[in-house]
Amino acid sequence: MEQPQQLLHFCDSKHPLVFIPDYRWEEACCGCRESVYGPSYCCTEGGCPFYTHHKSCAELPLGLHHPLHPAHPLILFDEKTDYPEEIEKTKCELCKKTRLEYTYRCSCCDFNLHARCASLSPTMESEVHHHPLTPFLKWITFTCDHCGKEGKGAPNLCGSCIFWIHGRCASLPCRLKVLRHKHPLHLTHSSLEVGLHQSDSRFCQLCVQKVNTNYGFYYCSTCDFIAHLDCAADYRYRENINLLELKEDKNEDPELDQSIDSAAYKVKNIKVGEDGTEIATEIEHFSHEHNLKLSDDEVLNNEKCNECVQAIFPPFYSCINCSFFLHEFCAKLPKTMKHPLHPHPLTLFPFFPFLEISCYACKRVCNGFVYIYLACWFILDVSCSLIFDILTHHGREHPLLLSSIESEQNCSCCDSKIYPIFRCTTCEFALDFKCVTLPQTTKYKQHEHEHPFVLCYTTEDDSGEYYCDICEEERDPTHWFYYCANCDYLVHPKCILGENPNLKSYI
Repeated sequence: MEQPQQLLHFCDSKHPLVFIPDYRWEEACCGCRESVYGPSYCCTEGGCPFYTHHKSCAELPLGLHHPLHPAHPLILFDEKTDYPEEIEKTKCELCKKTRLEYTYRCSCCDFNLHARCASLSPTMESEVHHHPLTPFLKWITFTCDHCGKEGKGAPNLCGSCIFWIHGRCASLPCRLKVLRHKHPLHLTHSSLEVGLHQSDSRFCQLCVQKVNTNYGFYYCSTCDFIAHLDCAADYRYRENINLLELKEDKNEDPELDQSIDSAAYKVKNIKVGEDGTEIATEIEHFSHEHNLKLSDDEVLNNEKCNECVQAIFPPFYSCINCSFFLHEFCAKLPKTMKHPLHPHPLTLFPFFPFLEISCYACKRVCNGFVYIYLACWFILDVSCSLIFDILTHHGREHPLLLSSIESEQNCSCCDSKIYPIFRCTTCEFALDFKCVTLPQTTKYKQHEHEHPFVLCYTTEDDSGEYYCDICEEERDPTHWFYYCANCDYLVHPKCILGENPNLKSYI
């Protein structure tokens, strides 16, 4: 039977979808959110970019009767929503996930099944198990033999092995690529497969929580990188690439390299120091029209670096014609770099004075230079771009590991619930980017003395009464604070720094 060339899809009645036998662009399917390679349907109209489907997802029936909900027929819906309270209503009764993918729903009973979970095939082939699996269409309580978690629902069963598995676990790929790691990860069924000792305490390098290596996990043997099944398989943290074309031993895609270095300046004058090292005394920086000269002088008027928007200190580069300053370190930052929070190379851009943009990591409004990947509109300010996977902080004795997975754990120092976040594998401590980038010392212009305030991490006494001397409201003794020892003056970070602590006037 000849393949139809066009399909009028239920989600877009204005434009027919055009059949493409061998789709090769790295996009996610609008139906299941998985990568699309091979036979697909796409909208070729200019107003619908990237509206792409697997062939099977585009051809789903608009309704069906399912044995898990025999009372009413289920109707196919597209679960796109911008409202968090609506997302929770889309939870699939079988996999218990709230992924925004095509879902069969009974609106009368508020019953949902993801299209993939609603498959009525008598048996299914799975990359997880070497025998065909049979859907067990009865609600039961069981323990999944692949992830080790208890489930309530309809499992898949291998009668030969007495092997029970969640539907979502049965559909896991044997190989995938996550944003945070340069190599593909392989599905591993236990620590014995890769020579790990079961007694070793291993942590998922995506969420920084313990991994039970007696059950399945994703693993890169080259880098000893380990991740939970759910963390690695979550479509929000995976890369849409064709793994069949990604080689194990040699990565031919330059965008997947660990680092990309490009100079942001040209040296105009050099002097040789006493130890024989060459010092660039004058540079041409891409962000400024005039040459910048190196200075070791003290700066008046509390000037800030135009790039990182922190207090300027020697040595620094400055323009004799303009009030333009760059720390020597900031001036030499690369124009292009890679960061573990994003798969694509980030490019350094000067400040956008008439466009309010926020940093992905710390969520603050950006007032200095930023690293951007324009296609995704992914933005990091300079301070956050300098922080990578492992953090050693003055306020902690243990190193902290970067977790990009959303969780219930709040920042231990301000109680905010934002991610990405850094976690400690030794104790229950977490630190968000906003607190990581707090300056160690600062000044308060309304303080009657020019004393510095120092960032403090522990409660100063056991009085049981803790207040901020600026807003005069009560402080949480477990949260970080700024302290002037000369005046015994204690304040909230937000009170002394303001909502946008890196603010620099460009007017």
